[in-house]
Formats: sequence, structure tokens, C-alpha cells
Amino acid sequence: MMRLKSKSTQQPGGIPQRVHLVGAGGMHLSAIGQILLHRGHVVTGSDLTLTDFTARLERQGATIYGSHDAAHLGDAQLVVTTAAAPDDNPELVAAREHDIPIVVRAEMIQRLIAEREVLAVSGSHGKTTTSALTALMTVRAELDPLVLLGGDSRELGGNARDGGGSLAIVEADEYAEAFLAYEPAIALITNIEADHLDYYGSEERLLAAFDAFAGNVRPDGTLIVCADSEQASAVGERRRASGARVERYAVDADAEWRATQLRVNDRGGLDFSVVWEGDELGRIGLQVPGRHNVANALGALAMAMRAGADFKRAAQAAEDFSGAARRFEVVAEVAGVTLVDDYAHHPTEVRATLQAARQRFPGRRLVACFQPHTYSRSQYLLEGFRSCFEGLDALFIVATYAAREPASAGLDAAGLAAQIERPKAQYVESFEEAADAIAAQLREGDVCFTMGAGDVFEVGPLLRQRLEARS
Repeated sequence: MMRLKSKSTQQPGGIPQRVHLVGAGGMHLSAIGQILLHRGHVVTGSDLTLTDFTARLERQGATIYGSHDAAHLGDAQLVVTTAAAPDDNPELVAAREHDIPIVVRAEMIQRLIAEREVLAVSGSHGKTTTSALTALMTVRAELDPLVLLGGDSRELGGNARDGGGSLAIVEADEYAEAFLAYEPAIALITNIEADHLDYYGSEERLLAAFDAFAGNVRPDGTLIVCADSEQASAVGERRRASGARVERYAVDADAEWRATQLRVNDRGGLDFSVVWEGDELGRIGLQVPGRHNVANALGALAMAMRAGADFKRAAQAAEDFSGAARRFEVVAEVAGVTLVDDYAHHPTEVRATLQAARQRFPGRRLVACFQPHTYSRSQYLLEGFRSCFEGLDALFIVATYAAREPASAGLDAAGLAAQIERPKAQYVESFEEAADAIAAQLREGDVCFTMGAGDVFEVGPLLRQRLEARS
């Protein structure tokens, strides 16, 4: 459920009373729906798969259909669609035939945040955690932001918040150049790596999109980049050379904002000192593990403080933060086995997750069930996938989550499994088969990850059933 401090009095222009969502079960469209419902709009929607997000919308008053049909439009005055919906979707076809305006997700968000000071978090990895941390810091600082996240935050109670303050915190997704819809007062780039090449076609086009995003920052605004990322840092340097205000943060590199003196703490995370231009502001102790989360927290701190949060309350928010959903989320302890779910689907994310696992669970066996996300990503990131699982003791790979792609777009899961030698990967076709095979190998003291951006989290409950039956 959304936790709402106060209902916004701002009514962004151009949003009629009755709105229909095509792809309502998606993370971002479900957040849009929640904001609309809170503002008194009549919301309908559709999705081929009904999820917790569609159920959340229904609990808040929306009407959601589990199929796509022209009749679902009803008397809608505006249609909001996910970029994944094809042009021949019957609801989009009907909307065009009846001259009902159609907007994509990013354009709709732009309408929702009209007249707000926009804080936009972008990057190849860490967007959701950094956005959620920034949101929590500004909420604790009583800045009452509007928030649109790409994942649930336990502390904020969901993925959307319609605050009444002047700030809007948005997770700015680079896929299909969606983040170019924003003109942020403060923008942050966590890192840049080759990804979404099914859309961009080349790394050069991807980098050009991030340059354009950085160039959209208001003339009086601030761009914040992670200096530990070579490509993000380069974007920052190009903007600085053009006269823009740029600040850098880093764990390893030189920067205005630094995290120093990292120490493992007894909460499973890392303690670190925050240094701003050589002056120590204080120490923060995280409960979320991994050096990458130190970077995420530092970037969020830089953004939140630039937006008006004070260090003391922002630092306490970081210490209280228990993580976003599907980001190193411990989902069960059963038969002496710890089950963890994680969104990692890129080799860099897998490495970071496993590094954090070794920190959080020293000396324990690590097992993972990985679901590749799109055939093209498995192909163009194959070299990274060959080596990123080396920290595991056992690896199982399930069928690819195809998303928007045909199998001909790249490498399938069986082909990927055959390329991974350390540890030797075992391909399993179905979730049931995966649960059987993994449960047979798990023993007391093990930690088992379900890992991927698709629906691999559904393996967790199946594993739990088998472990409970065995115990």
C-alpha cells in the first residue's frame, strides 16, 4: 500500500478524469495508476498477467482486466501504454480509431510531476536502490516528495508515493530513451555499461543517450555522477566542460563526495565515513550488504542533501533502509537453508550480488538459480556471463525470460549454460524441475539465490515447499 502523508493539491494539466493503462501490471505503470487513483481519477487497465501490482491497483479502486480487448477501454479519455505493447494491441488500435489520446509511460510521468523539482536517478545498475534511498532520506527530512520507483521499498510501503511537497523523485529508465522525457533539477548517473543493445544497437548510441539525459538537466541544476564508473565519469566531464554544475561521488576514485574507512559491521553491511571535499560529515552503518550499496547510499545522500535534506536525518534513513524488493531480499529460512531473491540479470550485477553474499554469509555454500533475461542480452554479454558466477558452489539455469524477444534474437538459456564452466551450470527447463534439482543438492547451512529480472522468484516458494517437506 502507498503511504501518503498528504494529498497533493497540484493538478497537473492534460490529465482527464478517466485513464486506461495498457500493461497495468508493470512496475512503472502500476505506480502511475496509484498516483492517479490517489488524485481521484477513474482508472482501468489490462495485462496478460495479473500480479501483486494489479491486485494492489484493484484494492485501491481500479478495474483491471486479465486480457487485452477493445471493450476494456470503456469510456476512457486517455490511454497510457507500456513501450512493450505492440502497435496491433487491440486496445491501442481501438484508441486510435476513436481518437483517444495515447501516451507512453515517461510522458505520463512527466504530466504527473508537472511543476515539481525533479530528482531523476539513472544508470545501468543500482537505480531502484538509489532512488528508494533518496526517497526515504527526503521523507525523513520532511520534504514530502512524490516518488515513482522501479521496485517496492519496504520503508516507503510500495513503489509510489504522492507527497504534497515540491520534489518528485523518479527512477529514470534508459530503455527506449524513456529518461529523455525528464528535465531534472538534479540528475544522478550511478554507472553506465553496455545493456539494452536490443534497442540501441551499439554502445555508442547508448552513451549518446546518457549524454542527452545529462544535457537535459536544467541550467541551474546539478548533475551527480559516480566517479567509480569510467563511462559515467566521462559523461560528467563532458558536461562540466560545457559549464554545467557537476558533482562526483565514489568509493574507490577521487571525487567531491567520498566513502572512506569501510568496515564490515555486525548487521551484515558496511560502515563508512562520508567525506565532502575533504571534510568528514560523519559515519553511516548500512544493513544492506556490499560495496555497491555503499556507492548507492553515497549517491543518494549527495542527491538528497542537494535537495535540502540534512545529513543527520539522511544518514539515519540510510541506516534504517532494509533494501528494495528483489534486491538481496531474504525471503525464507527453512531447514537450515537461507533463501534469497535478487534482481541481478547483468554480469556486473551478478558479481556484485555474489560479493555481497560472501560478505553477508562468510563460509557458507552459495547456490543460485539464474534466469536469463532476453536472448539478446545473453548473446552480447556472453563473455561476462562466462565468468560472473565463479563465486558460486552450484549453479542452475532455467529457461530464458523472453520479454519482448523471439528466440532467434540471441542465445537461449541452454546455450548459455553450456558456456559456463565455473561452476559447471546445470540447465533445467521448468521451475518445478529447477526446484526438484536444487532441493536435492541443498543442505543445512546453504544459501540459495533466485536471480534474474523475470519471474524466477516463483522458484523460491517451490523450494520452500520441498525443504519443509524434507525437514
